[in-house]
Amino acid sequence: MPDPVPMGVSEEVRALSAVVDRLAERHPGVSRQVIEDVVQEEHRSLDRGRVRDFVPILVEHAARDRLHTLSR
Repeated sequence: MPDPVPMGVSEEVRALSAVVDRLAERHPGVSRQVIEDVVQEEHRSLDRGRVRDFVPILVEHAARDRLHTLSR
């Protein structure tokens, strides 16, 4: 079985955009700008890694947790 192809920059950008969309649906009381800011901050915290495939899902989990706290 061939090795999986690593996620490229454009795929990562699209995946992060989808993360924002999903989080905006889950947190209708939080402005989209706040959600985008949280996602960008979480992405920056993971942006130094060489393995990129899991970055969007890790960003989504961290951002979801932060937004859950904000929504309380």
